[in-house]
Amino acid sequence: MPEFTRDETLDDILSEMEKESGEPADNAAETDVPVGEHVKAFREKTGLTLQQFAEKVGVSSALLTQMENRMVSPSIGMLVQIANAFGTTVSSFIGGKPERDYSVVRKEDHSTVSRVGLMDGGGKTPYIYESLGAGKAGRKMEPFLLRLQAMSEPPTARSVHAGEEFLYVISGEVEAFLGNQTELLKAGDCIYYNSTTPHHVHSAREEEAIILVVLYAGK
Repeated sequence: MPEFTRDETLDDILSEMEKESGEPADNAAETDVPVGEHVKAFREKTGLTLQQFAEKVGVSSALLTQMENRMVSPSIGMLVQIANAFGTTVSSFIGGKPERDYSVVRKEDHSTVSRVGLMDGGGKTPYIYESLGAGKAGRKMEPFLLRLQAMSEPPTARSVHAGEEFLYVISGEVEAFLGNQTELLKAGDCIYYNSTTPHHVHSAREEEAIILVVLYAGK
């Protein structure tokens, strides 16, 4: 297992990116949310420059520029990092619904989708995530539905951020790397861990795996 430093941790989080180029898979293009544009609007509302915003989050201004211009798509880990830096929620960068005391997201309204690629092992493996908690005011948890695509090689990158995560496997098989441990999860299995542990979750087979993720961002 690799050793981790602070810089390597940030690199691991930010490595979960995909250049939005080429033909999109399935019909995701019709439902993609411009997360980078929402982050830009949030930054401008705070009155911070690119450099000031990037320094507060702990990323490079060049990477932030790429994200705002939709050249790369931020992973959930990076959105958590931004949200925690400014005391807001991940879903505030996905948007689409006014907030109230409770939230109902209908099946046909699962339109808050973003594709993220894992640049690992010389290949690009996207996952798609949908926010299931948009609209709930003052929420402490962030539920997502993740569709994990098959990976050609085991990943080396790990994500580290504040909070806790709970995963439930809906279909397929999932491999979870947690520090020096590896867990194979099948449909119906679940796992709960601290997000401060270097981690990575991916499909364990050459087929899509679908998981429910509930993330507590540690606010």
